[in-house]
Amino acid sequence: MRRLLDLDGSHLVVGEAANGLEAIEMCENMRPDVVLLDIRMPGMDGLETARHLLTLEEPPAVIFCTAYEEHAIQAFELQAVGYLLKPVRREKLRIALDKSVRLNKAQIASLRVNDRERRSHISARTHRGIELVPVDQVCFFQADHKYVTVRHTSGEMLIDETLRDLEVEFGDRFVRVHRNALVAKHYIDGLEQDSSGQARVILKEIDETVEVSRRHLPAIRKIVKRL
Repeated sequence: MRRLLDLDGSHLVVGEAANGLEAIEMCENMRPDVVLLDIRMPGMDGLETARHLLTLEEPPAVIFCTAYEEHAIQAFELQAVGYLLKPVRREKLRIALDKSVRLNKAQIASLRVNDRERRSHISARTHRGIELVPVDQVCFFQADHKYVTVRHTSGEMLIDETLRDLEVEFGDRFVRVHRNALVAKHYIDGLEQDSSGQARVILKEIDETVEVSRRHLPAIRKIVKRL
C-alpha cells in the first residue's frame, strides 16, 4: 500500500500502525485526512477502530481494505462506505482516495458482519483525549439523563450511548439490575440490603454497590446462587 501511494505521489503517508489501538493513538496525535484500515487486525478489528475514531474532534475519512465475500461488500456499498478489495490495485486506490468521505456512527454500526462481532473496548473523548477501556474491565453501566456512566476498575467516564444498545451488544456479559443499570456478571460478588431494605449488588474490585429493582431481583438471586 505504501508503495502504491508513493507511486501515486498525490498523498503523503504520515504513519503506519500495527493494530487498532496504535492507529487510534496515531490518529489522535497526527490528525490525518484519510485512514486506510484493514478489517482483520490483531486484537481490535478495523470496524471497531473506525467506531472509536469517530470520537475524535476531527475524525478522518476511512477506507476499509478487505477480502470479504460478496454479501459483506454489498453492505459497504449500501452505506456508501469506501472500501478496497485485496489485492489492492493502484487505480482502485486512487479512485477510493478521491471519493473518501467521513463516516458516521450509523454507517459503522450497520457494517457489523455478524451478531457475534462486538467491541473489545468502550471509548469516550475526555480532556485527556480518547479514553479506551477494555470491556472486561467494566463493572457496570449506569444511565443518567442523556449520558451513561461507565464504571470500570480504574475509575469512570461518560459515554453518549443508550443503555438499551449496550444491552443488545453485550447482553451475554452484562445483566440488567435496574431500568438504569447493567452490571457485569463476572464482577457480581453478592447481594445485600441497605438500611432501608433496598437490595443492592456487591461488586468485586470496587467499593460501590448498585441498586436492584424488584423486577430484576429474582434473576440476580439466581446468578448469586451460582457463585
